[in-house]
Amino acid sequence: MAHVVHPLLLCGGSGTRLWPLSRKSYPKQFAQLTGAQSLFQSSAIRLAGEAFAAPMVVTGTDFRFIVKEQLADVGHSPQAIIIEPEGRNTAPAILAGALMLDAITPGALMLVAPSDHVIPDTKRFSDVVQAAVPTAIDGQLVTFGIRPDRPETGYGWLELTSTPSGDFDPITQPLKAFVEKPDLATAEAMLHDGQHLWNAGIFLFSTTSLIAAFEAYAPKMLTGVRSAVSNAQSDIGFTRLAEEPWKELDNVSIDYAVMEKADNLSVMPYGGAWSDLGGWDAVWRETGPDEQGVVTNGPAFAIECQNSLLRAEDSKQVLVGIGLDDIIAVAMPDAVLIAHKDRAQDVKNAVAALKADDAPQAETLPRDYRPWGWFESLGTGSRFQVKRIVVKPGAVLSLQSHKHRAEHWIVVEGIAKVTIDEQVQLVEENQSVYIPLGAIHRMENPGDVPMVLIEVQTGSYLGEDDIIRYEDIYARGQGAKG
Repeated sequence: MAHVVHPLLLCGGSGTRLWPLSRKSYPKQFAQLTGAQSLFQSSAIRLAGEAFAAPMVVTGTDFRFIVKEQLADVGHSPQAIIIEPEGRNTAPAILAGALMLDAITPGALMLVAPSDHVIPDTKRFSDVVQAAVPTAIDGQLVTFGIRPDRPETGYGWLELTSTPSGDFDPITQPLKAFVEKPDLATAEAMLHDGQHLWNAGIFLFSTTSLIAAFEAYAPKMLTGVRSAVSNAQSDIGFTRLAEEPWKELDNVSIDYAVMEKADNLSVMPYGGAWSDLGGWDAVWRETGPDEQGVVTNGPAFAIECQNSLLRAEDSKQVLVGIGLDDIIAVAMPDAVLIAHKDRAQDVKNAVAALKADDAPQAETLPRDYRPWGWFESLGTGSRFQVKRIVVKPGAVLSLQSHKHRAEHWIVVEGIAKVTIDEQVQLVEENQSVYIPLGAIHRMENPGDVPMVLIEVQTGSYLGEDDIIRYEDIYARGQGAKG
């Protein structure tokens, strides 16, 4: 009988190496990069079934509704969604999850997993996790190592005490050492010596063992995270960690905080397919290149191309490549990336350059996701902006007003329930309504299909922070977007 394991999904990264698809406002774990589900959804599905309890998720405040919606879309209900006041790397996030789980189920087994990995063989992975359970019950901190197939310099590595047996039989062994991201020559040597694995950043341990490790090696962090957890507040179904103790914590990974210091470390080899999709070259590998080595996605066409990825993310925008070799081309409505495949890891440098130039494309997608739906800008001028707004069935925007702009709404699909000061009316398809500057207003979708409207804003300032909010079912504060 399988021993129940409690997954903790880490869901707060920004994924700059997959720009322009992945951005700070909507990072790669929520995108559909290799299939019908997002990487986050695929991770939740993989860690489900009788061997796993409902997951806990650690994420940031900007992503809390995305997490909740994407889990609901695949039929999953989380045990908890924990909101970090700000990102402080993996050590505080994992410890917060362990403390919360230990308060509910003392000594529970917790599997820590990033939410942006690709592991195609769900059963093999689940079986390997179960094979590591006895070692974790014995008090070991188990890390999972991946069979390497290339001299990868973008990963940390794990040094083993012995070569894995058979075809990577799921047998734990003591971990000899963590190895930092190597240079190419070192990576090639480790690939061929049979004594090294890639560090997947996946861990299994009891909450008791992890808390004890922090007591021994990072007691100051344990005190701070305990305070953030004990003073956490419930926020419409989310658990919001206390801000004051959290912001004093060191920004440090779990490896640096405790794993590299602990003497009760074991490693479980995993011989199945795995990728962290750490760059567009990884996306190219994982999405099945054809016999010419070409991958296309969306309205993209490759003519006499080889070993290239052509990806168009807008159905109205066609991407055509002619005679390309070892090229990555990704077209978004507001940005296009073209790079040699060998330079995929340098995409983060492009993001840094755009940020230095204050370009909005560095961090913000043209489509802005909100708890009620999404919107995108269709056109702007010095005193006007045109948006397409999509509101989910039953969703309600906040009751609000604006100091600097008036709005004209035209419903093009579905039906809108519109409040303007004291007046409430239904606005149907092909009808419109005008919201004067300063009017207190709200829109909601009373129907059972998405409602789509075109919004024309006019005024002296059109920023998303021009909001005075009076009521909001999503408990957002003044000036918060949407």
